[in-house]
Amino acid sequence: MTPIKVYLDNELDTVELGQRIAAIITPPLILNLSGELGAGKTTFSRGLIQAFGHKGTVKSPTYALVEPYELCGVDLYHFDLYRLSDPEELEFMGIRDYFTEKSICIVEWPDRGHGLIPEADISCHIKYVDESREVEITSGSEKGQLLLSKFK
Repeated sequence: MTPIKVYLDNELDTVELGQRIAAIITPPLILNLSGELGAGKTTFSRGLIQAFGHKGTVKSPTYALVEPYELCGVDLYHFDLYRLSDPEELEFMGIRDYFTEKSICIVEWPDRGHGLIPEADISCHIKYVDESREVEITSGSEKGQLLLSKFK
Protein backbone atom coordinates (compact mmCIF):
# COMPACT_ATOMS: atom_id res chain seq x y z
CA MET A 1 0.00 0.00 0.00
CA THR A 2 1.31 3.45 -0.92
CA PRO A 3 1.92 5.75 2.04
CA ILE A 4 -0.83 8.28 2.76
CA LYS A 5 0.38 11.88 2.97
CA VAL A 6 -1.54 14.46 4.97
CA TYR A 7 -0.63 18.12 5.28
CA LEU A 8 -1.35 19.99 8.51
CA ASP A 9 -1.43 23.77 8.76
CA ASN A 10 -1.87 24.11 12.51
CA GLU A 11 -2.47 22.43 15.86
CA LEU A 12 -6.19 21.98 15.19
CA ASP A 13 -5.41 20.06 11.98
CA THR A 14 -3.09 17.79 14.00
CA VAL A 15 -5.77 17.09 16.63
CA GLU A 16 -8.30 16.39 13.87
CA LEU A 17 -5.94 13.91 12.20
CA GLY A 18 -5.69 12.04 15.52
CA GLN A 19 -9.51 11.98 15.65
CA ARG A 20 -9.73 10.68 12.08
CA ILE A 21 -7.30 7.85 12.86
CA ALA A 22 -9.22 7.06 16.09
CA ALA A 23 -12.39 6.60 14.01
CA ILE A 24 -10.87 3.70 12.04
CA ILE A 25 -8.75 1.80 14.59
CA THR A 26 -9.68 -1.10 16.86
CA PRO A 27 -7.73 -3.21 19.36
CA PRO A 28 -5.34 -4.88 19.29
CA LEU A 29 -3.29 -2.19 17.61
CA ILE A 30 0.15 -0.59 17.78
CA LEU A 31 0.52 2.92 16.39
CA ASN A 32 4.02 4.39 16.12
CA LEU A 33 4.61 8.14 16.01
CA SER A 34 7.95 9.50 14.92
CA GLY A 35 9.32 12.93 14.08
CA GLU A 36 11.47 15.67 15.51
CA LEU A 37 10.89 17.28 18.90
CA GLY A 38 7.86 19.56 18.73
CA ALA A 39 6.57 18.13 15.45
CA GLY A 40 3.16 17.30 16.93
CA LYS A 41 3.28 13.69 18.13
CA THR A 42 1.64 14.44 21.49
CA THR A 43 -0.87 16.81 19.87
CA PHE A 44 -1.85 14.01 17.47
CA SER A 45 -2.12 11.64 20.45
CA ARG A 46 -4.38 14.11 22.28
CA GLY A 47 -6.84 14.11 19.36
CA LEU A 48 -6.85 10.32 19.22
CA ILE A 49 -7.18 9.76 22.98
CA GLN A 50 -9.92 12.37 23.35
CA ALA A 51 -11.79 10.82 20.42
CA PHE A 52 -11.97 7.62 22.50
CA GLY A 53 -13.74 9.60 25.23
CA HIS A 54 -11.02 10.98 27.50
CA LYS A 55 -12.21 14.31 28.88
CA GLY A 56 -9.10 15.61 30.63
CA THR A 57 -5.79 16.86 29.37
CA VAL A 58 -3.40 14.56 27.56
CA LYS A 59 0.15 15.07 28.69
CA SER A 60 3.25 13.58 27.23
CA PRO A 61 4.37 10.65 29.39
CA THR A 62 8.02 11.59 28.86
CA TYR A 63 9.10 10.94 32.45
CA ALA A 64 6.66 8.12 33.33
CA LEU A 65 7.25 6.42 29.93
CA VAL A 66 3.59 5.35 29.76
CA GLU A 67 0.23 6.92 30.53
CA PRO A 68 -2.68 4.44 30.73
CA TYR A 69 -6.29 5.26 29.78
CA GLU A 70 -9.29 2.95 30.11
CA LEU A 71 -11.84 4.18 27.60
CA CYS A 72 -14.87 2.56 25.97
CA GLY A 73 -13.69 -0.94 26.99
CA VAL A 74 -10.30 -0.29 25.40
CA ASP A 75 -7.01 -0.23 27.27
CA LEU A 76 -5.21 2.66 25.61
CA TYR A 77 -1.53 3.16 26.47
CA HIS A 78 0.40 6.25 25.43
CA PHE A 79 4.16 5.66 25.48
CA ASP A 80 6.84 8.30 25.09
CA LEU A 81 10.26 6.68 24.87
CA TYR A 82 12.23 9.89 24.29
CA ARG A 83 14.03 9.77 27.65
CA LEU A 84 14.65 6.03 27.55
CA SER A 85 18.37 5.52 28.05
CA ASP A 86 18.40 1.75 27.53
CA PRO A 87 15.69 -0.42 25.90
CA GLU A 88 16.23 -2.90 28.77
CA GLU A 89 14.32 -0.44 31.00
CA LEU A 90 11.22 -1.54 29.11
CA GLU A 91 11.75 -5.11 30.30
CA PHE A 92 11.84 -3.91 33.91
CA MET A 93 8.51 -2.11 33.51
CA GLY A 94 6.87 -5.22 32.01
CA ILE A 95 6.46 -3.79 28.50
CA ARG A 96 5.04 -7.02 27.07
CA ASP A 97 2.05 -6.84 29.44
CA TYR A 98 0.75 -3.72 27.69
CA PHE A 99 0.34 -5.32 24.26
CA THR A 100 -2.88 -7.31 24.71
CA GLU A 101 -5.92 -8.24 22.62
CA LYS A 102 -7.87 -5.27 24.01
CA SER A 103 -5.14 -2.63 23.91
CA ILE A 104 -4.26 0.20 21.61
CA CYS A 105 -0.67 1.30 22.13
CA ILE A 106 0.52 4.68 20.87
CA VAL A 107 4.32 4.75 20.88
CA GLU A 108 6.21 8.02 20.48
CA TRP A 109 9.92 7.63 19.65
CA PRO A 110 9.54 3.89 18.89
CA ASP A 111 13.14 3.59 17.65
CA ARG A 112 14.31 4.01 21.28
CA GLY A 113 12.62 0.72 22.18
CA HIS A 114 14.09 -1.20 19.25
CA GLY A 115 13.83 -4.95 19.67
CA LEU A 116 11.35 -4.76 22.56
CA ILE A 117 8.40 -3.03 20.90
CA PRO A 118 6.34 -5.24 18.58
CA GLU A 119 5.99 -4.25 14.92
CA ALA A 120 3.50 -1.40 14.44
CA ASP A 121 0.24 -1.86 12.58
CA ILE A 122 0.25 1.82 11.60
CA SER A 123 3.12 4.32 11.64
CA CYS A 124 2.91 8.08 11.31
CA HIS A 125 6.02 10.11 10.61
CA ILE A 126 5.53 13.84 11.15
CA LYS A 127 7.99 16.27 9.62
CA TYR A 128 8.28 20.01 9.38
CA VAL A 129 7.56 21.66 6.05
CA ASP A 130 8.16 25.39 6.60
CA GLU A 131 5.52 26.43 9.17
CA SER A 132 3.33 23.41 8.41
CA ARG A 133 3.66 19.66 8.88
CA GLU A 134 3.57 16.69 6.55
CA VAL A 135 2.48 13.33 7.94
CA GLU A 136 3.31 10.12 6.13
CA ILE A 137 1.07 7.27 7.27
CA THR A 138 2.10 3.69 6.49
CA SER A 139 0.91 0.24 7.45
CA GLY A 140 3.15 -2.45 8.90
CA SER A 141 0.64 -5.31 9.00
CA GLU A 142 -2.36 -6.71 7.17
CA LYS A 143 -4.60 -5.22 9.85
CA GLY A 144 -2.94 -1.84 9.37
CA GLN A 145 -3.51 -2.05 5.61
CA LEU A 146 -7.17 -2.92 6.10
CA LEU A 147 -7.70 -0.06 8.55
CA LEU A 148 -5.90 2.48 6.37
CA SER A 149 -8.05 1.45 3.39
CA LYS A 150 -10.93 3.05 5.39
CA PHE A 151 -9.03 6.32 5.92
CA LYS A 152 -10.62 9.33 4.24
